[in-house]
Amino acid sequence: MGPRRVGKTVLLFHCIQRLIDTGVDPRCVLYVSLDTPVYSHANLDELFALCREANNLALNQRFFVFYDEVQYLKDWEIHLKSLVDTYRSAKFVASGSAAAALKLKSRESGAGRFTEFSLPPLTFHEYIELRGHNNLIVPRQDQWRGKAFTSYDTVSIDDLNEEFIQYINFGGYPEVSLSEEIQRDPARYLKSDIIDKVLQRDLPTLYGIQDVLELNQLFTNIAFNTANEFSYETLATTSGVSKNTIKKYISYLEAAFLLQIVHRIDMGGKKFKRANFFKMYLTNPSLRSGLFAPITAGGEGLGALVETAIFSQWFHRQHFTTYYARWQNGEVDIVGLNKERLKPSWAVEIKWSDQYITKPQKLKSLLAFARHNELQRIVVTTKSTAAAITHSGLELIFVPSALYCYTVGRRSVEGEG
Repeated sequence: MGPRRVGKTVLLFHCIQRLIDTGVDPRCVLYVSLDTPVYSHANLDELFALCREANNLALNQRFFVFYDEVQYLKDWEIHLKSLVDTYRSAKFVASGSAAAALKLKSRESGAGRFTEFSLPPLTFHEYIELRGHNNLIVPRQDQWRGKAFTSYDTVSIDDLNEEFIQYINFGGYPEVSLSEEIQRDPARYLKSDIIDKVLQRDLPTLYGIQDVLELNQLFTNIAFNTANEFSYETLATTSGVSKNTIKKYISYLEAAFLLQIVHRIDMGGKKFKRANFFKMYLTNPSLRSGLFAPITAGGEGLGALVETAIFSQWFHRQHFTTYYARWQNGEVDIVGLNKERLKPSWAVEIKWSDQYITKPQKLKSLLAFARHNELQRIVVTTKSTAAAITHSGLELIFVPSALYCYTVGRRSVEGEG
């Protein structure tokens, strides 16, 4: 499962091609795109039966069946469960763009039978590789808590930053990343083909939303203010929509892979019993350029989009949760909690500036948080300069934001910590 236009169908086609290349009879491979209206009243079993009949194949053949955009078919989970139980020699793959609906139904009917796999938007690492700019990256060996790990440097931070701004504006979706024509008019593709179809078609169809305008206005507000702190009460007051409705809309937008909530902890790393305040991020910053306009290297609001880009790399780690810390007169952008102790084990402050290397005392909140939680090493991102300094007994590692984004994205994709 994954958002629209992220490459799910292409991935299915690659799977099919590999099956054929390894000797599977093409007649035993079925692909059906279920968002095609002609299939709207069919069920999965009927489509499978038609394939076998058309090719005059017996049931003891080994079949590979691909159902694309399965959420558009009513009761798909019941039929898929029946197929899995009935045809033990067949393999079934189903794709979709609505995470909540797919996960809920697959867990209700397919417990122990279905395996979930998410395909998020491109990481910055994948974007660099797709664009053929791996020559900008240089791997190197570093140490962290006595363990060796691979980090990354660049042959030209100016060139990498140029690609980073391009990634922020156009980098989440393969087709946009590679097409200069689309990049000249991102609203035509990102807004019309991805955002509008989700907000005006997918979510109303799946969840019975009556007031599509309300949903659009809420998402536009969140997208413009990505990386900001929100509360249900404030959103309800400013929009005139009830708090319960706002909660539902946000859960739907999360399910459609358009945004992600990051929860707040206090200075000591404790979670709040009531999540009155939280941050929201677009799952990829390029969605904002589709709604409004691409941003330049010195444009207003770039800091929030740099933060969104970096957070979007962490979202690829399905079994790892990041937080932000906020307390009276203080905030830290990204915090990781130790799983056993539930205490902060690392912290990162995201900046698009080099000034803090010579003025670390300005990082008051980060320094206070590190001392309070006995962190000896903390990370601060910069615009273009890397450095390591000691300040007030703390080791501060300064890393260009583009390199930090690349590193987190690559380690996420490669399954490293």
